[in-house]
Amino acid sequence: MEIQTTRDWNRNWRRIVPLLWLIATAAMAPVTQAAEDPLILGIFPRNRATETTTMYTPLANYLSERLGRKVVLVTSKDFDAFWKAVTERRFDIVHYNQYHYIQSAQSYRVVAHNQEFGKNAVAGALFVRKDSGITEVSQLRGRTIIFGGGKDAMLSHIAPRFLLMQAGLKEGDYKTEFSVNPPNALLALYHKQADAAGGGDILIDLPVVKNAINTQDIRLLAATEPLLFLPWAVKRTMPAKLGESIQSILVDLGSSDAGKQVLKAALTTGIGKAGDRDYDPHRKMTTAVFGKEGIAK
Repeated sequence: MEIQTTRDWNRNWRRIVPLLWLIATAAMAPVTQAAEDPLILGIFPRNRATETTTMYTPLANYLSERLGRKVVLVTSKDFDAFWKAVTERRFDIVHYNQYHYIQSAQSYRVVAHNQEFGKNAVAGALFVRKDSGITEVSQLRGRTIIFGGGKDAMLSHIAPRFLLMQAGLKEGDYKTEFSVNPPNALLALYHKQADAAGGGDILIDLPVVKNAINTQDIRLLAATEPLLFLPWAVKRTMPAKLGESIQSILVDLGSSDAGKQVLKAALTTGIGKAGDRDYDPHRKMTTAVFGKEGIAK
């Protein structure tokens, strides 16, 4: 049997070490590259792409600076394009409505929520004209109700539909119309184009509404419990430490002048911490309205 000498061992080891170094370097390369990849920030298209860019570019820049890693804002031409990107998990950070989060919670983890108009939560509501003679939700049977947004609008459609169901009214018991946005639903109600309007209970206090109609002629008919505002979520595959850093940066925006400017650009009064359980009331209403799968149809 051949006996390997110390000299032979040293000579072989000198050959092995460079090979091991090359293998380790090759294995680490994708990890290093991945760490340098930019984070993709997706914002749901409730505004035109140009407006979204103006509103959220300051946030993308602020996150980039604080994280020490590039954050790229991506806008979508329409909701279908946005939702396709969500389902394909193309966004690392995403801002959308409560219904969207519920539908994507297996892929995304909520970390924060918007504070708008100085409030963390707003109730879904039904409004009527004071001169309508309608004092109970059940009286809306056979009437026309206009909702402020699409079928996936949490405060403007799903929550008001939940109120109707609680009063024993199912879809088909009333006529349904949709406006392009929540304020327009209240304007349509005021001009007697509908018998009731669905939207957040703060609608009646918005300047855009108060400047257009006499809100003294409108009455709140019914309201749900307060529902937490629009969520911010991160991809579930994101490292926990990075997700926590993003959450901390978002929640702390109101504590500095630079952060306050970011909030101002986004037309948001603040951002608060949120977790999945905070959206259980939204799930309850969504399931009641759309059935077990909770999907808008």
